[in-house]
Amino acid sequence: MTTINASLPAVDKDWWRGAVIYQIYPRSYQDTNGDGIGDMKGIAQRLPHVASLGVDAIWISPFFTSPMRDFGYDVANYEDVDPIFGTLEDFDAVVAEAHRFGIRVMIDLVLSHTSDKHPWFVESRSSRTNPRADWYVWADSRPDGTPPNNWLSIFGGSAWQWDPTRLQYYMHNFLTSQPDLNLHNPEVQDALLSVARFWLTRGVDGFRLDTINFYFHDKELRDNPPLAPERRNAQTAPAVNPYNYQEHLYDKNRPENLEFLKRFRALMDEFPAIAAVGEVGDSQRGLEIAGQYTAGGDKMQMCYAFEFLAPDVPTPGSVAAVQHALEKAAPDGWVCWAFSNHDVMRHVSRWGAGVADHAAHARLLASLLMSLRGSVCIYQGEELALPESELSYEDLQDPYGIQFWPDFKGRDGCRTPMPWDASAINGGFSTARPWLPVPAAHLGAAVSAQEDDPGSVLNHYRRFLAFRRQHPALVKGEIEFVPASAGVLSFIRSHGNERILCLFNMGDEACEVERPAAAIEALEGHGFESRLNEKTIALSAWGGFFARYA
Repeated sequence: MTTINASLPAVDKDWWRGAVIYQIYPRSYQDTNGDGIGDMKGIAQRLPHVASLGVDAIWISPFFTSPMRDFGYDVANYEDVDPIFGTLEDFDAVVAEAHRFGIRVMIDLVLSHTSDKHPWFVESRSSRTNPRADWYVWADSRPDGTPPNNWLSIFGGSAWQWDPTRLQYYMHNFLTSQPDLNLHNPEVQDALLSVARFWLTRGVDGFRLDTINFYFHDKELRDNPPLAPERRNAQTAPAVNPYNYQEHLYDKNRPENLEFLKRFRALMDEFPAIAAVGEVGDSQRGLEIAGQYTAGGDKMQMCYAFEFLAPDVPTPGSVAAVQHALEKAAPDGWVCWAFSNHDVMRHVSRWGAGVADHAAHARLLASLLMSLRGSVCIYQGEELALPESELSYEDLQDPYGIQFWPDFKGRDGCRTPMPWDASAINGGFSTARPWLPVPAAHLGAAVSAQEDDPGSVLNHYRRFLAFRRQHPALVKGEIEFVPASAGVLSFIRSHGNERILCLFNMGDEACEVERPAAAIEALEGHGFESRLNEKTIALSAWGGFFARYA
């Protein structure tokens, strides 16, 4: 094994606070060996593009050995690279190349469950007395043979699967081929911490922790209570899924998780400048849980909930409400915001119905995301304003979409390959037939089509990220919302002696807002053409404005 020597700037343990993290879904980034699936060498090849954006880190979705029933989120070996993605040496090369560009590398750890092909589970299901018999969540049936309680799987149906060898049920929050680990067992915790140590020793700079609030279950296996219809929403699961009908008090969100997260943080603190961001999947208590997991400085550095991954179109009022709710839930915590990722419809489509100027809409949303208090995750293709792909049933790969088609089309629409070259076969992603098709509509938005256009969404991301780096208030500052005209979001970011007024016209008509009484100086370099007048600030449709208080 090769230990990577990072060539990053001087150690900054606080680098994650306000960092911009670029998510790479490796299957769909760049194929270099002609099998239609992206790989590690492809990531290394495309790092100059990532560096050109000016981000601080990359987050690589799972690339571990896996039967790929859930495309890597079903791990069969935590300490190796699946052959479809390459080798451990190829991964080392990605880390070395990223560090050469000054980019940190975070990897996606899936600790709540494994594949049913993982040797741990193969042994666990072999008998009730083997050394790993208690490494997964096993339970006897009810007297009538039905599952032990009413817990449901996010992917549909019961969260329990019968095993004919043990004559018991095992728990699975996701696919039946993704059994849940039993983290009440200290040996399981130790094994998972050993996995994290393996990758830290290999040179990674942090982790994205998948389904972080799913690690523990209620030992008594109590039934979840029903959730009142008015409290149901479709943040964690689509509206067609009865998972939304329960309040998930006992199958996840358990208080025992806090002590494990402290153990995980203690391990990270053995290494210089390591950070983790946890995915909190809960539709009712997401921000509250994120606050618990980031409080005190002894657990996670960051978490993200699903408020901005939901279908609801953001408004000035809703954005402010989410930030206020976070401040209440996590007064000393930190959040990492995302508008898109590999699990939800791309936000320019999710929120873009009826929008005439899609490029202006995308530029506004990008600037808003990167101006909120918190760190930021950008999902590959977001910088191109890629819309959600419309796929036929025959093209689907996602078991989630296949299960609920056509009422829910799954996650394949946001996972189609990255379009690099509008004139190349498959958009320059692969010379072979890709695992998911490259939509013709994406070719016009390819990197090659936007590269030389100063007004493109791609160049807006680059420009705004450079603007953001010039102003510490936008990276690490506090936030204070101030009243503005209808349809305009207004807040002040402050850090040290710098105070910046940020205005966002979240509508498709130009407008004017009253100029603040205090003296302000309009800032340049952010890419918007709004004007500071004697008494007003003129905002274009989907326009932004930034000014420094004198």
